[in-house]
Amino acid sequence: MAIAKAERLMNLALCLLGTRRPLSKRELRDSIEAYVEAFGPGNGASGSDDSFNRMFERDKDDLRELGLVIETVESLDGEIGYMARRDSNRLPPITLDAEEAAALGLAAKVWQQARLAGAASGALQKLRAAGLPEDVDPYGSHGALEPRIPVHEAAFEPLMLACRDRRPVAFDYRKATAAHPEQRHVEPWALECWRGHWYLAGWDRDRGAERVFRLSRITGKVRSRGGRYTAPVPDVVTVRETVASWAGEIADRSARIRLRAGAGYPLRAKATSVRELGDGWDELEIPYGHGLDAWLVEFGPDVVVLEPAELRADVVDRLRAVAKG
Repeated sequence: MAIAKAERLMNLALCLLGTRRPLSKRELRDSIEAYVEAFGPGNGASGSDDSFNRMFERDKDDLRELGLVIETVESLDGEIGYMARRDSNRLPPITLDAEEAAALGLAAKVWQQARLAGAASGALQKLRAAGLPEDVDPYGSHGALEPRIPVHEAAFEPLMLACRDRRPVAFDYRKATAAHPEQRHVEPWALECWRGHWYLAGWDRDRGAERVFRLSRITGKVRSRGGRYTAPVPDVVTVRETVASWAGEIADRSARIRLRAGAGYPLRAKATSVRELGDGWDELEIPYGHGLDAWLVEFGPDVVVLEPAELRADVVDRLRAVAKG
C-alpha cells in the first residue's frame, strides 16, 4: 500500500513538472496509470469521479506538504488546470565552506543502520554534484573520536516512520517490574537516545497521558493503527525534557549507594561524592530522579542501595521481576 502511494505521488509530480501547460484533473486522471486502474478513464461513473477527486486532492496536498510548488491556473473557458514550474521548484545554488561540509559529513557518519546511512550518503552525493568543493572530504576524519548512534532494536525503524508520518501504533511492552508484556496503544511523538538506550515519547491512549517507552522493552512487532492523533503533539524541547525526566536525567534528590571498586564508571561520573569503604567497595552519593532504579538494576550485584528506602525497595522489586523471568 505504501509503495503504491509513493509511486502514484511520484508519477503525479513528474506529470506536473514535465508539462508545459496546465493539466486538468481529467487529463491527469487519464495520464497516471494508478488513477486509471483505480477509477477508470475520466468519463467514468459519477461515483468513481467523486472517489478520484478525493484521492487527487489528498495527493496534491501531500505533494505540497513535501515541498512541491503546485500552481492552479484557470483557463479562459473556466477549466481548472495544474502544473509545477521547474523554476519554482529548483533550489538555489548551494555553497558550503569547509566547516559546513565537515559538519554535514560528521552528521552522516553518526548513523550506522543501513536505512539512514544510505539516505545520508545520497544527500552528500547530491551536495557534491551541486558544487561542494572538490578539496573538501565530508567523510574525512575530523577528530580522534568518531560519534556513532547504534540502533539494535527492531522497533526503531517502524517507530521512526510512525513519528514522521504522525501514525498511531500498537505494541507489546514489558515494564521492568512486570513479568509479562502488555499491549500499549500510543501516538508516537519522537525518539531520543539517552545513555546508549533509545526511548519513545508519546501519548498513551489507554492511560490518557504522555509516557516514555524504552525500545529494548518492546516485544514483537510494532503495528500501525488507523485514525488521527487525539492529543496535541508538543514541541521538540518539551519531548526531550519528557524523555530526560522519565529516563532519570532530571534529579531533585540524592541517593547513597555502595558500588564495587573498579565497577560502575557511569555512576562514578555522575557522583557528587565518592568515599572508599575498603573491602573492595566505595560509597557514592548520586543524583536521584525518576528512572534511577531501572538504571541501577543494570549494574546487578555491583550496586547496593543504602538510601532512600523507597529507591532500595524499587530496585529490589525490579530484581525480583527479572528473577521471575
